[in-house]
Amino acid sequence: METTRTTVYLERDLHRALRLRSASSEHSLSRIVNEAVRRALAEDAVDLEALSKRRSEKSLDFGTFVQGLKRVGRL
Repeated sequence: METTRTTVYLERDLHRALRLRSASSEHSLSRIVNEAVRRALAEDAVDLEALSKRRSEKSLDFGTFVQGLKRVGRL
């Protein structure tokens, strides 16, 4: 797998947590960050797919929805 070197600025507490996790898991900090980014991107892909599938659905205004709940006695 090809890699690219980059600089990322982490909050001090996040960096410490990553270092501790790295030491306890025997995985490099880079591997942990790569896996976390990969999981986040996979979640985005799932969200985008769901959005694409729902694109043809009729949009409902929030105010109209709340008024409907009030009208049927659910608020």
